Amino acid sequence: DYSAQPVPEAVYSDLDPVEREHLRNIIQNYHGEKNLLDLDDTELDLALRLAVEQNGTFVPTYCGMLLIGRRERLSTLVPTAEAAFQELQGTDVAVNESFVLPILTAFEKIESYMDARNHTEEMEEGLFRISIPDFDKRAFREALVNAFCHRDYTMLGRVRVLLDDDGLTISNPGGFIEGVTIENLLTAEPHGRNPALADVLKRIGLAERTGRGVDRIFEGSLSYGKSLPDYSESNTNQVKLFIPKSLPDKAFIKMIAEEQSKIGRPLSINALLILNALKSNRRLRLGELAHMIHLNEYKVRTTVEKLVESGLVEADGNGNSRAYILSAALYKNADNVIGYVRQTGIDRVRYPELVLKFAKNNQGKVTRKDVMQLLHLNQGQAYRLLVKMTEEGKLLLVGKGKFAYYKIK
Repeated sequence: DYSAQPVPEAVYSDLDPVEREHLRNIIQNYHGEKNLLDLDDTELDLALRLAVEQNGTFVPTYCGMLLIGRRERLSTLVPTAEAAFQELQGTDVAVNESFVLPILTAFEKIESYMDARNHTEEMEEGLFRISIPDFDKRAFREALVNAFCHRDYTMLGRVRVLLDDDGLTISNPGGFIEGVTIENLLTAEPHGRNPALADVLKRIGLAERTGRGVDRIFEGSLSYGKSLPDYSESNTNQVKLFIPKSLPDKAFIKMIAEEQSKIGRPLSINALLILNALKSNRRLRLGELAHMIHLNEYKVRTTVEKLVESGLVEADGNGNSRAYILSAALYKNADNVIGYVRQTGIDRVRYPELVLKFAKNNQGKVTRKDVMQLLHLNQGQAYRLLVKMTEEGKLLLVGKGKFAYYKIK
């Protein structure tokens, strides 16, 4: 752990009392571990591994210098502790500032830049009043924390935040940690390059305590029906996150808000990923869903069937042919009933025609089992279709029980 190592040539007075007080304020304001506030300065530094004892004296660690080091010493002792905020408006450079500051101060400086530029739209729908920002603030905070926390401080470079017409880019030196890839970002066990630094940021309340900050980053886009965060330009030398600037899907937002209000908690990240995939692709089978969101089929099946039970998703067919679409409610909220009928109705309108065609080629007879196999319906769906066709005078029921069948009337 590089961040836990003592800094050569550093002395304890290189830690800044003003920045330490800043850290205490963050613990208070971000609901960190309150018991840390009861410690004196030295006890706090040792508890958070901002300093270690060597030969009877206290020496700052890289974690300590990065968080609360004196600015004039930080640039000398840890020259890689650089960050930048840039804003492009078209091809014009509106802001281009680089700085070497303790992480807590750099974090707040960048956050203040973003707050001034992160526009918000108010959405009112019945009892719901929802603020829709260009970029979710909690997602941005987690992405920025990750950039500072997981960057490789042995490499030259800087944490860079770029805001332009297309969206928000946050990059940092150092590729993904071993075992983490773009495909398993949301499922890999959380672990970082600088555990001591990551631990401090969690304990003071600045970072996600579960270590699943990347879930928060995705949730920030998914909850508003926006385009997903993109890590595709990351490589072995850097992690680059791009969050597109896209329009919110208000019908989708309303559906999510209503469901979360009903169940009294946020939807899981897996549920949001599935709903987003169905929103974008309309109709998907289990295998297609699993491939698209990089989860195994068991987890996808468990989550999507719960969404079916809740009424957010509708299922059609059985076995490998079972397909899923978003519920009628979403299409109605979006005034897109035609879209719903297109997804569900065409096949169902043709069901009676296919049943009759089968019967004509089967000596005029058809059973419930035949209909289940022919149309990939479950037992109840096949029974209701046959009853409806009987009531409409297209079929006639012959016999009872397991020997029953229907014939063309």
